[in-house]
Amino acid sequence: MMSRVDLTEAAADLLRQLAGQHGPLMFHQSGGCCDGSAPMCYPAGEFRTGQSDVHLGDLSVAGVPAPIAVWMSASQFEYWKHTHLTIDVVKGRGSGFSLEAPEGVRFLIRSRLLTDQELATMD
Repeated sequence: MMSRVDLTEAAADLLRQLAGQHGPLMFHQSGGCCDGSAPMCYPAGEFRTGQSDVHLGDLSVAGVPAPIAVWMSASQFEYWKHTHLTIDVVKGRGSGFSLEAPEGVRFLIRSRLLTDQELATMD
C-alpha cells in the first residue's frame, strides 16, 4: 500500500531535532485562515483531532522513537485527496504555532498528482 505522505531529508533532520526537544510529534494541516495551508507540527496529542480530520498516515523517521502522525482537516482533504504530499522545510518564518517557528524555518507541503495506479492502492 502506498503512503499519501512523505518527507524530505531536510524535514527529517529538523524533526529529529524537534523530537529531541519536545518528545513525540504530530502534524496537522487545516487550511484555515491563521495557519494557511501549512503543515503545523505539534507535540503529539497537543492538537486535538476528531471526526472532522483525516489521518493521512504515520511517518517513521530514523532517530525518532515514535512515528509522527499526519492529519488534515476533512474539508482540506477533499481538495488534496488525489495528491501525494511531501513535507519539506525552507528558511523563513511561517505564521502559527508550529514547533519549528523559533528555528527560523517553516514546514511546507510539496504535492504531485497521484497516478491512477497509485490511487487504486489507496484505502
